[in-house]
Amino acid sequence: MKKNNKTIGIITLGCAKNLVDTELMAGLLVKKGYSISLDTTNCDVVLINTCAFIHDAQKESIRAILEEANDGKKVIVAGCLAQRFKEELKKEIPEISAIVGSCDFDKIVEAIENDDFYSVSDAPEYNYIEDVEREQITVGSASYIKIADGCNYACGYCVIPKLKGKYKSRKIEDIVKEAKKLANKGVGEIILIAQDTTNYGIDLYGKPQLANLLRELNKIEDINWIRVLYAYPTNFNDDLIDAYKTCDKVVKYIDIPLQHSNIEVLKNMKRPPQDYDSLIKKIRKNIKNVCIRTTFIVGYPMETEEQFEDLYNFVKRSKFDRLGVFEFSKEEGTYAYNLKPQVSARIKKDRKNRILKLQSEISYEINSKLVGKKIPCIIEEIRDDGIVVARSYKDAPEVDGLVYIKTDKHLTPCDIELVKITDFDNYDLFGII
Repeated sequence: MKKNNKTIGIITLGCAKNLVDTELMAGLLVKKGYSISLDTTNCDVVLINTCAFIHDAQKESIRAILEEANDGKKVIVAGCLAQRFKEELKKEIPEISAIVGSCDFDKIVEAIENDDFYSVSDAPEYNYIEDVEREQITVGSASYIKIADGCNYACGYCVIPKLKGKYKSRKIEDIVKEAKKLANKGVGEIILIAQDTTNYGIDLYGKPQLANLLRELNKIEDINWIRVLYAYPTNFNDDLIDAYKTCDKVVKYIDIPLQHSNIEVLKNMKRPPQDYDSLIKKIRKNIKNVCIRTTFIVGYPMETEEQFEDLYNFVKRSKFDRLGVFEFSKEEGTYAYNLKPQVSARIKKDRKNRILKLQSEISYEINSKLVGKKIPCIIEEIRDDGIVVARSYKDAPEVDGLVYIKTDKHLTPCDIELVKITDFDNYDLFGII
């Protein structure tokens, strides 16, 4: 058994949901007397929480593993890559000292303290560790709260159900308790995440409960903002719209991944087809000054030029405030892997670029209309040159734009300030206080 006075280096890859799992593992290690470092240079032991959602993420994870192993570190591999390629990792990278699956991170102390440790559940079932204090490694004004994980859908392009199991929600009281702890630590914004946040509570309470969760969180005095990510359209109901409308701390920012607009493509994706035009109109009608963010997949197998044009025109008329585009990634073990015909890499890239060019023009137009207006922003950083870096309510960390502010006012990170917009570019804003 290893002595527990070592510092454990941590590398976390992938999405914010992975980040929360890393913080939980770090909490378990700290509870056992270990120290945690995000700089792995002088660490003998390195924990890498990996991503395996698409091929590029897999390559990034493998690269990180090899770099640390080649430096002679004891490497513990956790997360989605460990879950998806457990046998291949053991065979191809024997330098790995321990492997911990995506739903087995409660075993992380054993993995650190034993060589050749292996814990990967054949049938993953996500269980949030409620009795451990997360060791926060997030930087900035916001912190994530995972309200559920796993997924009950079987989308044609996605491996998540195989990696995380069925959808499992946390209890409302546990989430509220965690939010209060974060507020006491000085966190200004909490960001709710899950594979699908609008499905929250359906397994525990018999029906979606995101709206009620927002109402409970809205009562916490020391929280300034509440933001929701990954709000899939399937259960985006009237009760949820009302919660967005009436809860003053819930920012009017809706991240609603639509994936495509064409009904036939959505059917091929095994996504529940909906009238997205009507949904977007309803949201905008009921929630004043709402910012809508979405993501799309282009180049899905069998996507024709006409079907892509349907998506292009949908983006053109919908004028989303924020938008991301992904080229379809052919992932083994998914329904779409063997669909024919596959769309060529050249066409996928071209379609992605066409949507991004259109969105750049839309974003420029939207930002131009903000000049002269005052919008609420959360302070992130005060730079050495005096420029204050902030995010507007329209901007989630890392995926959206920033607001650069000139001011003589003394500001503190996590403060909410009204900023008068003086200039703009396609994605960022500039202002004064």
